[in-house]
Amino acid sequence: MRNIALKLMYNGTAYHGWQVQKNAVSVAETLQKALTMVCGGARKLTGCGRTDAGVHAERYIANFYTDSRIPLDRLPFAVNTHTPEDIVVTEALEVAEDFNAIGSCIKKEYTYRIYNSRIKNPFYVNRAYFYPKLLDEKVMDSAARAFEGTHDFRAVRSVGTETKTTVRTIHYCYVNRNGDLLELRVCANGFLYNMVRAITGTVLYAAEGKLTAEDIPRILDSGDRTLAGPTVPPGGLYLTGLWYEDERLND
Repeated sequence: MRNIALKLMYNGTAYHGWQVQKNAVSVAETLQKALTMVCGGARKLTGCGRTDAGVHAERYIANFYTDSRIPLDRLPFAVNTHTPEDIVVTEALEVAEDFNAIGSCIKKEYTYRIYNSRIKNPFYVNRAYFYPKLLDEKVMDSAARAFEGTHDFRAVRSVGTETKTTVRTIHYCYVNRNGDLLELRVCANGFLYNMVRAITGTVLYAAEGKLTAEDIPRILDSGDRTLAGPTVPPGGLYLTGLWYEDERLND
């Protein structure tokens, strides 16, 4: 029995997130069906984390166990012939028997993209949050950096999946601009439900003058979701970075 890790990417617009759903199409379900056709038998995938409906992944890792002897270099091409164009497997690697895509993940990076222009861009529909009012990226960056460190992040999560603790460590959180495109990048040892989208909404509130970077530690200490900014739409959110002890999975 081999434990195979897949590197993949997907545009999440057409899917109800990664996780298999009873009454909605998910990325995991779609990919599992393709794997069953290639490897035979029902294939259960373990993903590196849940992504919400409409959220994208430029980098994603999932693993599964199989008796199939299909060569690893042929597996991505074989699977991709059975998946839609918005899900692509880029590489397959044999990993340790106890490797688990989510449990073995050390940290993750998400990027939220905002298209900041007076005029809409059709190529960013469902791929970036259109925001027509000019935003000051320096103010946003200052607010974003106030989230760095180890904190209880209850104030920037939505009610959803229960966790043992809401304490997480953010290694970096910053905003930069490239023309009309703003990016908020945040790397942490774990994320709560809608945490990145709520952080982005709070950073936008700072840009709008509704709060300051200095208010953010107080908001986090309060644990009060109503004091932070809104949960921004999912289409601007991407999983962009993953780190494992197995360095083959980090590039």
